[in-house]
Amino acid sequence: MHIVDRRLNPGSKSLENRQRFLRRAKALVQGAVKKSSQDRDIKDVLEGGEVTIPLDGMDEPRFRREGGTRDMVLPGNKKFVEGDWLPRPNQSGGKGSGAGEGDSEDAFRFVLSRDEFVDLFLDDLELPDLAKRKLAETESEGIQRAGYATSGSPANISISRTVSRALARRKALRRPRKDEIEALEEELANCDDPTRRRELQALIDALKAKAKRIPFIDPIDIRYRRFETVPKPVAQAVMFCLMDVSGSMSEHMKDLAKRFYMLLYVFLKRRYRHVEIVFIRHTDRAEEVDEETFFHGPASGGTLVSSALVAMNEIVRARFRPADWNIYAAQASDGDNMTSDSALTGQLLTDRILPVCQFFAYLEVGEAANYTFDMPDSSLWTLYERLRNDGAPLSMRKVSERGEIFPVFQDLFKRRSKQERVA
Repeated sequence: MHIVDRRLNPGSKSLENRQRFLRRAKALVQGAVKKSSQDRDIKDVLEGGEVTIPLDGMDEPRFRREGGTRDMVLPGNKKFVEGDWLPRPNQSGGKGSGAGEGDSEDAFRFVLSRDEFVDLFLDDLELPDLAKRKLAETESEGIQRAGYATSGSPANISISRTVSRALARRKALRRPRKDEIEALEEELANCDDPTRRRELQALIDALKAKAKRIPFIDPIDIRYRRFETVPKPVAQAVMFCLMDVSGSMSEHMKDLAKRFYMLLYVFLKRRYRHVEIVFIRHTDRAEEVDEETFFHGPASGGTLVSSALVAMNEIVRARFRPADWNIYAAQASDGDNMTSDSALTGQLLTDRILPVCQFFAYLEVGEAANYTFDMPDSSLWTLYERLRNDGAPLSMRKVSERGEIFPVFQDLFKRRSKQERVA
């Protein structure tokens, strides 16, 4: 059902300005949610909480007349009578101009529920280049037109169909036309023959009576647009989460990687109903694990990035046919890899992984104490940067502190137009 608000704009306001205000207010709330999420743990993001937005800019725009003489009746007035001059209000707007002068508030605080907080946080995020390949077996519901009905909501009245049926009914019943009656009345006015005048008057009366019996629009003519819910096909996708858990990854680095993946997990489960998530962790060998092992299971060893790519390629060939699935991958590592493994890693990415991926995100984590962006790039970063410059669908970011996880995640998965490319 579609509800059409046909109420007139209230005084001193317009619908366009109100919609613009609502968009601006929503942007302020979203900014406050993203800012507050930087200081939270991942588990706290799901719990909602209090956010703060500035009062400046939250007033709804309205038209008002400046100056002039106005007659106003103010409720509760016991001080002034008609003819008194009212003093001009304080230029500070009543918010206080110094310590102890009235109440002052420069921010608006409110509490968001868990669902409201997560919805606002994920509102402008999406999986890039999601294409409809093979449609998922389970489908969502959509609305589509389903012809016309004789009953329904007034907002769904089909004017064209109603008028056409009314016209056909009037033609079939030979309802007198207005111009036909007017022509007879004009002839009556110019006629001097009494007999002919009586005949014309009787004919006019009969036509008017028949026109009253056959209404211009009858309730049986009214038709309503009919809508029904139908299964709506959705695209299916798979996200591969590749995490380095080798000995070179410190606890701080592993914590950053797990925070990123947990945020990715919340995003996928919240926004998409038909996205499979495959967890792969690796040292010098890779294994597919469940969610609990991926986030909490201990591991250590050497580093062979190619082992994770080999495991991903085998899983894709066995379970996720590229012609049927949108394939995504997100990898987190400290950038350390055995020198002898670089050639194989580059070959696997170029020949096997990137050709079947819609999007590949690489997150390089570092120690906050001694990590700077002017340090020499790691071997893995250098390899991925070369592939990206060659046009591969690859996005790369670096993080070294917890507060950087949320901005980087927003940057990687923000909604983009078709013309934009992820750098």
